[in-house]
Amino acid sequence: MGLYDRYVLPHMINLTCGAPPILKQREKVVPHAAGRVLEIGMGSGINLSFYDPEKVEMVYGLEPSEGMRQKAKANIAGSPVPVEWLDLPGEEVPLDDKSVDTVVLTYTLCTIPDYRAALAQMRRVLKPGGRLLFCEHGEAPDESVRRWQARVNPFWKKIAGGCNLNRPIPTNLEEAGFRVDDLETMYLPKTPRIAAFNYWGRASVA
Repeated sequence: MGLYDRYVLPHMINLTCGAPPILKQREKVVPHAAGRVLEIGMGSGINLSFYDPEKVEMVYGLEPSEGMRQKAKANIAGSPVPVEWLDLPGEEVPLDDKSVDTVVLTYTLCTIPDYRAALAQMRRVLKPGGRLLFCEHGEAPDESVRRWQARVNPFWKKIAGGCNLNRPIPTNLEEAGFRVDDLETMYLPKTPRIAAFNYWGRASVA
């Protein structure tokens, strides 16, 4: 891991992912988590303050970046729910089959190199009747924005930790065997148009 990935990138991601429009999106999704929760790409633990301790038993926080885990220390210390780190990539989830009640996926699917394998792992560990709660940016509905996303994406990925601007999130979920039960979309305010289109909602195993 280079100096940029270890020190600069975690700080940049933490600032971006903690911007007010992004926090409002997180607040729409995370409080619906219940039971034993797997959060994919916990990062610096920004979501922890949104978990309801009366509904959540504990959170498995999967985060492969040492730099992000270091930045999470303060949020872990103040967490309203117990947290157990899983320091592996999203493609590797070291949990038993059908062992979690909720999977939380916020601004993470864009960065996972093999997102198909990661989604297969999420589907594997989710209990029957469990829910995947998601909030992600991705492919815009407007052709002009999609063209710019395609142009900028190769450069964007290099400076933003592998983040892809234009993944079609609902399609990705459905192709992985999830049923999208609830879906809302919008362009976030005060956000660059190429990264502003958000999808959020919940899904279950089809």
